[in-house]
Amino acid sequence: MTERAEVIVVGGGVMGLSTAFHLAEAGVDVLLVERDELGSGSTCRAAGGVRAQFSDPANIELARRSLAAFERFGERPGAEIDLRQHGYLFLLDDEADVAAFEAGVRLQNELGVPSRMLSVEQAVELSPLIVGDGLLAAAFSPTDGHCTPEAVVQGYARGARRLGARIRQHCEVTGIDVADGVITGVRTTEGLVDTSTVVVTAGAWSAAVGEMAGVSLPVVPLRRQIIVTSEIPDLPAELPMTIDFGTSFYFHPEGPGLLVGMSDPDQEPGFHLVTGDEWLPGLAEAVQRRAPSLAEIGIAHRWAGLYEMSPDHNALIGESREVGRLLYATGFSGHAFLQGPAVGEVLRDLVLGVPPLVDVTGLSVDRFATSSDRPELNCV
Repeated sequence: MTERAEVIVVGGGVMGLSTAFHLAEAGVDVLLVERDELGSGSTCRAAGGVRAQFSDPANIELARRSLAAFERFGERPGAEIDLRQHGYLFLLDDEADVAAFEAGVRLQNELGVPSRMLSVEQAVELSPLIVGDGLLAAAFSPTDGHCTPEAVVQGYARGARRLGARIRQHCEVTGIDVADGVITGVRTTEGLVDTSTVVVTAGAWSAAVGEMAGVSLPVVPLRRQIIVTSEIPDLPAELPMTIDFGTSFYFHPEGPGLLVGMSDPDQEPGFHLVTGDEWLPGLAEAVQRRAPSLAEIGIAHRWAGLYEMSPDHNALIGESREVGRLLYATGFSGHAFLQGPAVGEVLRDLVLGVPPLVDVTGLSVDRFATSSDRPELNCV
């Protein structure tokens, strides 16, 4: 028997579940399909950081709205997500980066974000595990922080189901039927679903889903690895998410220890999800330089996840010009989780044909056809 849905959302991470929740809340008949478990792609492998310190106005607005949604998550959709707003602290050791962050802070302040520049001494006082040698300045916003990705996923899932959304796990999309530029259905491992609207929120796998409809979504998977340390005695209770911007080494409290990560400049793109040791010497060097007291702390556990990287490290959000009613939100290059609530609202509005609460016109995939790259500078 052929099933029917007004809208099919492909991908059960935070982006897809936020979209399904907001569509169901608006009375739309929505079916979300996830080929594995909810959140099993990138969302539940994320570091959980939430911030509004960006250089792109659209990203600032999306993040600001998302922060507000995370603050109210206990009321809507109704779940405890362990939100800790102890701030994000960017450590800067390059004059060009200092100038860029100063410009970013001015823009963020204009848009209602309470970020500010700090001296090195102020940064060390906020994050006493670091040493200030070589630093020039820092940027900080007190309303940034981190929360638990798994709790956000399950909160949105329960809320969406309560509002009538259908969520199907272990259901893989195998094809998207298009006739004369119009979607007619989606083929899955559980059968055909008649629909005229598809929303692609498949993270690092979005390019493959787009290809099923003949739509190019230029995102590639890139492995990022995370470790959680063993217990650290006397860990400051309100330690902020601390980022050594020049190296991308970062840490924030996680249980009795720290969650620690850093990019690997030698990492080749691909669906690499097995942890490896090749990045650890670079991490050890960054730790020794910026937070040497952590050098002897043991590793409790570790995992790997995927960023979905776009050509300019900024998101792709919009509707395809080639295939009507094929919408997408992908390519976030590391900031999908923290923008999930607001992007779900934007996709709801695009499906309903009303102006989104945040103008995302400049984030359309069409920008690459006109060489209109829109780089986000505050990526880690």
